[in-house]
Formats: sequence, C-alpha cells, structure tokens
Amino acid sequence: MLFQLNFRSGMPVYLQVVDQIKSAAASGALRPGEPLPSIRPLAEQLRVNRNTIAKAYAELENQGVIETVAGKGCFLSANNSPFKKEVRLQLVTDEIDAAVVQAHHLQIGRKDFLRLAEERFDLLAEKELNSKTKSYDENRYSRY
Repeated sequence: MLFQLNFRSGMPVYLQVVDQIKSAAASGALRPGEPLPSIRPLAEQLRVNRNTIAKAYAELENQGVIETVAGKGCFLSANNSPFKKEVRLQLVTDEIDAAVVQAHHLQIGRKDFLRLAEERFDLLAEKELNSKTKSYDENRYSRY
C-alpha cells in the first residue's frame, strides 16, 4: 500500500492515514483479513512519530475497519465495507470540487488543470509500479 501525506493540508496526519486505509479497503486494494503494515516500520517509512500511526490504527479499530490481534498485528476486518461505490465517487467529487475552486482562485485554466490532474494520476501509477517492482526485487533477492 502506498501512502501519500500532505503536511501542508491542515488535516492531521493520523486522519490522512485513516482515510487512505479506508479508501484502500473500499476500493479493494486491501482485502478483508489482510495485514496492515506494522506501526514502527510504517512510521519510519512515512517519517512520522510512531504514536501518529498508533493513533490512526486506534481510530480505525474504533470505527470497526480493522482488528488487532495480540502478537500478530492489525488486520482489515472481514465484515467491513467502509464505502459503497456511490459514496466513494461522492468523496472524490468533493475533493475535485475543492481543487477546481482553488484552481479558479489561482487563475489556472481548464486545460492546465486537466493536464496537471493527468500528470498527477500518471505519477501515482508510476510510484505504485515502482513500489511493486521494488518489493518484487527485495523478495527475489532476499534469499541470497
């Protein structure tokens, strides 16, 4: 799973982690019963305090999105379906609306906005591909 944090957004980092895990669960990127990254390595990867990730996981557990198994870690709840497709689309629509308003205020035209959106989408796809390739290479060569 690839996390993207925005430290300038004004949204607390732990809530960004919560939202991204819920979105991954809703999209099927995380499957029920699948383990979440351990707190310490994830905090190191994201360069945040371990308590931030622990707080995010506690919030997810309170919402019933994840379950903690002592000594084994945190797992996506089997009976969890955080968002239906319509809700996911509405969440994205709200974010796009905010971005369109901001682009308007910054006098960024439609063509530039759409080009930028496509570039960001492509960049995310590239990061995911690189992450999967890196993970594959690490597993492939970990035997040696």
